[in-house]
Parts: sequence; structure tokens; C-alpha cells
Amino acid sequence: MAFREDISLDEIVDLPLFSYSGETWVIDSQRSFAEVIPILNQATLLGFDTETKPNFKKGKSNHHRVALLQLADTYRVYLFRLNKIGLPEELVKLLANPAILKIGVAVQEDINALKKLRAFESAGFIDLQNYVRQFGITSMSLKKMAAIILNYRISKNQQLSNWEGESLTPQQISYAATDAWLCSMLYNQLNMSSL
Repeated sequence: MAFREDISLDEIVDLPLFSYSGETWVIDSQRSFAEVIPILNQATLLGFDTETKPNFKKGKSNHHRVALLQLADTYRVYLFRLNKIGLPEELVKLLANPAILKIGVAVQEDINALKKLRAFESAGFIDLQNYVRQFGITSMSLKKMAAIILNYRISKNQQLSNWEGESLTPQQISYAATDAWLCSMLYNQLNMSSL
């Protein structure tokens, strides 16, 4: 299957809106963390993303730390509230495990931000921005890749919201889950197209 190189924002507007509606677990305590880590360690492929509270001061670099880590397996999305639970050793081991593929967009930026919480050697990461090139796709944003590969439009309205709030809004949960889920969907779709 051949994919388009690029797509215009005007064309994306006409596509159906996709929002992940499956099961989402918000992990904000050690107890909930202990429940999910054995499940994730069984995975072979995970969609991956992070969210950080934006800095609205012009000309200032973002001094906020990663607040949310999103991982999506075949069945559900897990949202780890790192601003509440930190970056536990078991999660670091998963991020360093080469046998579990972690698929994301601009992953090195996310990895570097996570390393500010705790030093680790990352392994098993695939960056869709590099991966799509072998399919002739030159668009690098998740929004454009979703449109080209899956014919979906996604909303980025929550991107600049406060990820360090006391609780996540339903809109934030949907946005964060969608981004991680899409990464694994895009990777799987690309691989199916080359069969």
C-alpha cells in the first residue's frame, strides 16, 4: 500500500474525528502502580507519549518536569501521573527493556525529559518520525501521520493544558490516551501495509 507524502491542514479538517474510547487506567498511587506493572511487563509493543505542563512565559524555556507518561497496550491505555508517583524503578526497567517496543513521536525529547526525573538507559524505542520515511511519508506530526495513514483527524486542544492539576479532566484523559493509542495503531498499520 502506498501512502501520501504529505497532507494539508485543509484536507485534515474534512476527515472524521478520532478519539480513543477504550479502557483507560489513571495510575496516581503506588497501589494502582503495583497492579498494572506486571501487565505491562507482558507486553511486546506499547504506544508511548508524555505530557508536561506548558510554560506560558515568552522566551523562557519550560522548567516543568514530565507530569504524565502514557503507555498503550493492545487492550487499554495507562496514564502514569509522574507528578504524583515519581518514576518508579519498575517503570524505568520497562523503559530500558529492549524486548518491549515503545512506539512514539519525537521520542528522544520525551526520553530526555524522563531522564531528568531519574537516570536510565533507554532501549526498545521506535520513533515514528523516522519510521514513516521508509514508506515515503514526509509529514512528521502525529496529527498529519494519523490523517495520512489512518484517515483520521485528531484534536490537539488539550496539549497546552495543566497536566499537574489535582485531577485530570475527562478531556485531558481522552487526549492523552488517544495520542499513545495512535502511536501503536500507526506502527501496526504501517507494518500491515507492507505485507
